[in-house]
Order: sequence, then structure tokens, then C-alpha cells
Amino acid sequence: MQIKQEEQTAGGRFVAVENGVEIGHLDYEWDDKQCFGITHTVVEKAFEGRGIARALLDESVAFARQEKAKIRAICPYVAVQFARHSSYDDVNDEKWDKELE
Repeated sequence: MQIKQEEQTAGGRFVAVENGVEIGHLDYEWDDKQCFGITHTVVEKAFEGRGIARALLDESVAFARQEKAKIRAICPYVAVQFARHSSYDDVNDEKWDKELE
């Protein structure tokens, strides 16, 4: 499986591809230059349970770290993963906002 990024003006997506076929994607929209919201994470039914959604999330987190950006979890899957794993705290916009209070 390969994951590629497709950047657009106001957002983009990370796409998981296997043998030339899209098997999942994660969509995001920029709030500003320091934060983007992940709006959807989708994995094709035939490929569920193989860690593809997590791989897409990890790729988006790596991108956020590289860009020194935060992620706003709009997608329920991302919100659950952020709540379960403290390893995402450095890019979790909700955690970052609470640290400032």
C-alpha cells in the first residue's frame, strides 16, 4: 500500500492506493496556516480491518508535524483516536487549546 497526498487550495486529502486502486482516503480542510480539520476518513469495505485508516491518520499527523500545524478532529474516527492515544497530543488542536488556558 502507498499513501499519497493531494493538496488543493483550501485543503486536500491523503489517499491509500494498492495495486493502482484507491482503497481509502482522509480529507482535510485548512482553517488557517497553523491548523487543518480532518473532515472524513473512509476505507473501502473490502479493505477494512487492515489498519488503513490508522495509516492515513499517521500520515496526516506526520504532515502536520512537518508543517508545524495542529489538527482539528471533525471526523469521529480521528476524534476517537486522538482521545485514545496521547502520542497525538502535540498536533491535537483541542489539547493545545487547553494547554493555553
